[in-house]
Amino acid sequence: MTSVAPEKRAPKSTPAARSATLPQGLDDARLAAALKNMLLARMLDEKMLVLIRQGKSYFHIGSSGHEAVQTAAAFALTPGRDWAYPYYRDQALVTGLGMTAYEIMSCFLARSDDPNSGGRQMPQHYGSQALNIPTQSSPTGTQYLQAVGCAMASVRNAHKAAPKNGHSPDYEVTVVGSGEGTTSQGDFHEALNWASRDRLPVIFLVEDNGYAISVPVAEQTAGGDVASLGRGYGNVETVKVDGCDFVASYQALSNAVARARRGDGPTLVVAKTVRLLPHSSSDDQRKYRAEAELAHERARDPIPALKTLLLARGAVTDAELAALEAETKAHVDAEAERAEGRAMPARDTATRHVLSETPEPPLVEPVVAGDGVVLVDAINRALAEEMERNADVLVYGEDVGGDKGGVFTVTRGLTKRFGPSRCFNSPLAESSIVGTAIGLSLRGYKPVPEIQFGDYVWTAMMQIRNELATIRYRSNNVWSCPAVLRIAVGGYIHGALCHSQNIESFFAHIPGLKIALPSTALDAYGLLKAAIRGDDPVLFLEHKGLYRQNHAKSQLPVDKDWLLPFGKAAVRRTGADLTVITYGMLVQRALAAADQLSDDGYACEVIDLRSLNPVDWECITASVQKTGKCLVVHEDMRFVGYGAEIAAEVSERCFEHLDGPVRRLCAEDTPVPYNWDLEEEILPQPEDVLAAMRALLQY
Repeated sequence: MTSVAPEKRAPKSTPAARSATLPQGLDDARLAAALKNMLLARMLDEKMLVLIRQGKSYFHIGSSGHEAVQTAAAFALTPGRDWAYPYYRDQALVTGLGMTAYEIMSCFLARSDDPNSGGRQMPQHYGSQALNIPTQSSPTGTQYLQAVGCAMASVRNAHKAAPKNGHSPDYEVTVVGSGEGTTSQGDFHEALNWASRDRLPVIFLVEDNGYAISVPVAEQTAGGDVASLGRGYGNVETVKVDGCDFVASYQALSNAVARARRGDGPTLVVAKTVRLLPHSSSDDQRKYRAEAELAHERARDPIPALKTLLLARGAVTDAELAALEAETKAHVDAEAERAEGRAMPARDTATRHVLSETPEPPLVEPVVAGDGVVLVDAINRALAEEMERNADVLVYGEDVGGDKGGVFTVTRGLTKRFGPSRCFNSPLAESSIVGTAIGLSLRGYKPVPEIQFGDYVWTAMMQIRNELATIRYRSNNVWSCPAVLRIAVGGYIHGALCHSQNIESFFAHIPGLKIALPSTALDAYGLLKAAIRGDDPVLFLEHKGLYRQNHAKSQLPVDKDWLLPFGKAAVRRTGADLTVITYGMLVQRALAAADQLSDDGYACEVIDLRSLNPVDWECITASVQKTGKCLVVHEDMRFVGYGAEIAAEVSERCFEHLDGPVRRLCAEDTPVPYNWDLEEEILPQPEDVLAAMRALLQY
């Protein structure tokens, strides 16, 4: 039975009600269509709660009470042209844009043909390429920066279609939704800042139902007024509206869409709604809300309000409303039954689509020419060649644009050559950099942003861990997000605690990311080009201490299309007595130690991993099976360092061939101090590498 409040007999239609002016774009037929969509969303909520009680699914989060403003947003947009980043409560928004009851129920029941995620995500995590709804996830607030990136893509697409021809803008518009609690997240404010800076065609729709689970808005937001948060951003228009009033909501959102479409900038729409259900099926709001308050909320239910308006206008009769409710309920029941009858995802698909299934390019030795170049110049050349080859490659970050060219000059000359629309400065905000890159990438662009120091990547961790890395998997291979994050890492430069960090062990643990850390200019050139042309997200780690080292110099390929595939290690020196597995700054030190040990008659094999994920296990196991001894050498700390996983895998894969323990040489388990004498005590030095290799050779 529907939870809509019992309907009193509506007053008869009057001439005044019938002639009441509706906003442009609304008429009685559109009002009736809005009611139909709102009823669909409400009855989907009710059906899902029944199915939970029957043990047929395990989680639900409802839109009940929010349907009016969500439907208004859908009706204000142009489906198939505009874009939406709905949050988990935005069920009426997605049905208003065209998602069907069957698709919603397939998602709720986690069936194989769920178009949102194929059963991989919880219910109410929406995504549809056909409807321009990028795959959404659970974190609150991450969607805002991605929506900004989406809006950046809309502006770029419009300029490509009509470059500087004097035509008025006619942008695609992006709507991004959340509850009021999410506005406490830093990403919300970073998104407002970037959207304001660039006057982007994006609408921030905050559905304020007064509670972030159990925390009232007065305890979330200073003054209890979310709208006040938008007023400090110069180009953002802030609008407050009754989110239970469909007509008022439509007026506010259609105005915001028109403003964005003509290029006047973003709008923050704060819609006061009611939450007629607990936060989720796991919540009991009676613990923190009085019955009198809940009764007051039920009196503001938007569905009876719209029914009353339609009756007053003479657009429907009581009988027609009753028939519509019965028809909608029957439709929902039938589609739920149809979805329930569909197959579960096959168990053998559970591990698919973590990364693209497109094979890596072949490993081919390049023909090289010219003088040797240092690693920083090889990266610069790779960026320039890929920007020349593909106009959708975008380079941005802190200080990368203009004449500065980055704090390490990696991007020098790119703004002058390709213009400030292709190589530009971002706000000083790592989450903004990664979040917008995700939004751009989902629109088909190839962002290659720079994170200035790996030590400061942590503010972007949510965007990387829960968003960038999971998009292909969580969308069941429907969406991909092949952004390339260039990140300067490493010590040996007297950079102290916060300019010396190695970050690979944290990120190698995350499924869905490729990671490179080259030790030569040639490898940096080939891996970066492969990353840019690939279809997976990549963390391209650049060791600061190698940027200008002579031992990292290389001649570069004649062929600009030469690529170095991921997952292919390099045997830098062959030998039969000991395998040294290393990467980055420690490669040269391992080679120097191997040269010294050769004077004692030892032949040590040195493997440069180059790619930290995926790993070239074939190369590693072949070497260790030959030598019987293995030393893993890396710059990061020992405890739970990257080398620990390499050592564990070698022990399992090569146990029968080992003639001694698998050992590690790493940094001490402390931060890196500034004082250069203390720094040497912490980081592996040449003599440490030599001693570790010599000790293992004694077995």
